[in-house]
Amino acid sequence: MNRILEVCVDSHASAMAAIAGGADRLELCSALSVGGLTPSAALLKQIRRVSRIPVRCLMRPRGGDFLYTNEEIEQMVMEMAVLREAGADGFVIGCLTPDGELDGKAMEPLLKEAAGLGLTLHRCIDVSWDLEETYRAAAKLGFDTVLTSGGAGKCVGGMETIGRLLNLRDAENGPEVLIGAGVNAKVIAAFREKLPQARAFHMSGKTEIESGMRFRREGVPMGLPGLDEWHIPVTWDEAVRKAKAQLR
Repeated sequence: MNRILEVCVDSHASAMAAIAGGADRLELCSALSVGGLTPSAALLKQIRRVSRIPVRCLMRPRGGDFLYTNEEIEQMVMEMAVLREAGADGFVIGCLTPDGELDGKAMEPLLKEAAGLGLTLHRCIDVSWDLEETYRAAAKLGFDTVLTSGGAGKCVGGMETIGRLLNLRDAENGPEVLIGAGVNAKVIAAFREKLPQARAFHMSGKTEIESGMRFRREGVPMGLPGLDEWHIPVTWDEAVRKAKAQLR
């Protein structure tokens, strides 16, 4: 199978930088500062004006856990229909039970709406009770890709578990193991040295650009503690380019 570099983006500027850097696929979302939420169809349409790069859309209606209400499931299904119409090539989804197992029943409406398109299980696997069992469950449900850090805060800390998932992939012809969380060119090199069968990586490649605002009222945060409105995170095309070169 081909090597894949997927770049997670939450803005038009980041999408264009990822494409310029040589990304093979985009994961489109919003609000990366909280781990990513469902993107707008308008942003997908803007990307489609200039590129046919494969785009998978993250379906996550809120931050926090992956135990969803019926209303949240309904919301995701409705948004998937709109994003499919706007040009999505696939979706990134995942639901867990209260006990940390993959919830196939809860995902039935999502799987039905995604039929015929690419399907990634997102990092709910990393907070599930048994990553290998979750991986096998995802395979049975028809996922073609599983995004994971190996159950660690950063993928380098989960390398041993990722190695076991890669062995499962090869032994059982399972979903692709998409390695994410802290990925850059150096991390790809480390994985390729220790786990040469690793061939799919997920990164954001973010840097910060200075706001164009001259007037800045301090002490009025609009979001999470520690963040300000004067430094805007955006994908850096050179970071993507270096990662892509390392993956080759």
